[in-house]
Amino acid sequence: MHRPRRTVLAAAVAALALSAVTPPARAAAPGGGEGHGHGKDRQLLRLIDAMTLEEKAAQLFVLQVYGKSADTTDPADVARNQKLYGLDNAAQLISRYQPGGIIYYSADPPNVTDPPQLAAFSNGIQRAAASTRLKIPATIATDQEGGIVARVQPPATQSPGSMALAAGRSTRDARTLARITGRELRAIGIDQDYAPDADVNVNPGNPVIGVRSFGSDPALVSRMVAAQVDGYRDGGVTGTVKHFPGHGDTTTDSHIGVPRVEHTREQWERVDLPPFKAAIARGADSIMTAHIIYPALDPSEDPSTLSKPILTGILRGELGYKGVIVTDALDMQGVRTKYGDDRVPVLALKAGVDVLLKPPSFDAAGNGLFRTQLNAVVNAVRGGELTEERIEESVYRILALKKKRGLFRDAFVDESKVGDLVGTPAHLAAAQRATDRTTTLVKNDAGLLPLAPGARKVLVAGWGVTTTRLLGEELTKRGATATVSESGVSPTPERVQQTVAAAQDQDLIVAVTNRAWDIKPSLPGEPHNGPGQMNLVKALVATGKPVVVVAARDAYDIAYFTEAQTYLATYSYTAEAVRSLGKVLFGELDPSGRLPVTIPAQGDPGQALYPFGHGLAYRR
Repeated sequence: MHRPRRTVLAAAVAALALSAVTPPARAAAPGGGEGHGHGKDRQLLRLIDAMTLEEKAAQLFVLQVYGKSADTTDPADVARNQKLYGLDNAAQLISRYQPGGIIYYSADPPNVTDPPQLAAFSNGIQRAAASTRLKIPATIATDQEGGIVARVQPPATQSPGSMALAAGRSTRDARTLARITGRELRAIGIDQDYAPDADVNVNPGNPVIGVRSFGSDPALVSRMVAAQVDGYRDGGVTGTVKHFPGHGDTTTDSHIGVPRVEHTREQWERVDLPPFKAAIARGADSIMTAHIIYPALDPSEDPSTLSKPILTGILRGELGYKGVIVTDALDMQGVRTKYGDDRVPVLALKAGVDVLLKPPSFDAAGNGLFRTQLNAVVNAVRGGELTEERIEESVYRILALKKKRGLFRDAFVDESKVGDLVGTPAHLAAAQRATDRTTTLVKNDAGLLPLAPGARKVLVAGWGVTTTRLLGEELTKRGATATVSESGVSPTPERVQQTVAAAQDQDLIVAVTNRAWDIKPSLPGEPHNGPGQMNLVKALVATGKPVVVVAARDAYDIAYFTEAQTYLATYSYTAEAVRSLGKVLFGELDPSGRLPVTIPAQGDPGQALYPFGHGLAYRR
C-alpha cells in the first residue's frame, strides 16, 4: 500500500502548534552554531521545541526489532519483542517510544524475506510513525556493503564487495554499484546504508574487516570510498563511512573483544586517516565509530566510540566534520567491557555521538536494555551530566538528515513498483560487468590456465555448499562432468581423506577456500576455521592431480599452501563472482583483477609473497 504524497514536516509542525504538551522554546546555545541559532531550519527547530525530553532522547536510538512486518503477530517474534521492549512488534514500539529509526537484519533478528516484503515492512513502520503525536518519519537502515555483508539478497542486485571492486581498480564501477544499491534500497523503504567501509586493511590477520575493506593502500581506499559516497547519494540513500578512526590494523573482533590499534599519530595520519578525509571532502552525511582503543589518539584508552578527544577533538574539530556520527552497534563487546551498559550511551553522547545504534538486547537478569539506556540519557540530562541543548544538537542533525533524504516529504514507497526497480536486467548486467573485472589470477606456475572446454572429470571440493554447487554448474556448462564434494569451513581429517579418495579418478580438482589462513583464535574461545582447509588443499595437491585453488574470500590463503601451483582470488562468493570465475578458468575472460593488498609469507608479515598490484593475465 502506498500512501498519497504529503508534506509530513509541515503537518507535524501544524499539529504540534495546537498541542497542549508543547514545551517552551529553548534559548540559543552560546555561539549559536550548535544549539538553536542562525542558519538552521526553522521548521525543524519548532519541531524540536515541541518535543519532550524523552521524545528527544528516543530520536537518538536506532533499534532492532523481531518480525518481518510492522504489525507481526507471529508468536515467536512477539515473545522476543515482549522480552526486549514489553511490546509485540515494530508498530507498537514506534507508537510507544518514537525511536529515531529501525535497523533490518537478515539473521538475528531475521527481518528479511525478499524486496516486496521489505517494502511492505517499511511502509508499516512509516504508517506507525505517521500516527504518532510527533509524526516524525523513521530512519530505516541496514548493512548492505556488498560481497560478504549483504542483508538483502537476490533478487536484489549484488555488489561483489569492497575488496573485489578495488581489485578491478574502477572508481566508476564503485560509484555505479553504490548508486544501484542505493536505488534498490530506497525502493524498498531503506534510506540509510551502513557502508562504505573506509578501513585500510593493513593487517592480513584482521578477523572482522578483511575483504570488507577496499585494500591496504590508503590512496586506493580513499578513491574508492569517495566514489561510493557519491554513489550512495546518487541512489538517494545516506551512506555511512566506517569505522572511524580506522579498524584496519586489528587482531581482535570488536564483536567479542576490545581491539587495539598501536599506530603512532603519524601512522594514523598516513594510513587510517586519508579515506575519512576523502569522504568528508565529498560531503559524507554519516560516519560510524569504531569500538577500538587507539592510544596515540586518546591516551585514556577509552573505546573510540566513547572518546571525546577522537570524536569531538579530531573528527569534529580537526577534520571539520559536521554530519551525523553514529555508533557501531552498542551490543558489541568492544564498547561494553570498560563501562556498564547504562553508562555507554551517556558517555557516547558526551564524546560527540549523535545516533545510538542497537543497544544490547538483555542484561544479566534477562531484561531488555533499551529502556535502561533511554532512561540513562534522560536522567543524565535531569542530573546535569548532559545538557538538553547537547541532546538537541544531535536531534537537529538527525532530523535534518531525514529531511535531506526526503522523508518528511514522503517516507513511503510504492509497493507495486518494487519488481520494476529492484534487480532489474540493467542493474544485474552492470553488477556482472563490474564483477568480471575483479577476478585475480595470482599464480599459474604450471600453465594450467586457461582450460580448454570439453569432456573431463572435475572434482569441485572445499568450502561453500552454494559456491561449490554453482562452480560445478559453470564447469558442466563447458563440457565437464563435475562432482561436488563440499567439505565445510573446517574439514576433519576424516573428511579430508574422503575428499582425497574421491579425487583419485578425476582429471582435475578445483578447491575452494574461505579464510584458510584463520587457523587459530586470537582470543581464547574465539571462533576460527582451524587448519582443516589448509590440510585439505595440501592433501589434494599431494595426489599429483592438477589442482586449481580458488580463494572465495581473503586472498591471503595462498601463503598457507605455497605448493599449490594455480591460484585465483575472487574476494567474494556471489553468484556473479562464480560466473566470472567460470569465464576466467576457460579463457573466455582475461583475468584483469590486481591484488588490492600485499600477500605476506606465512609467519613473516614483512616478506611479500605477492605484492600489492600483482595480477597475471593470459593476453597482456
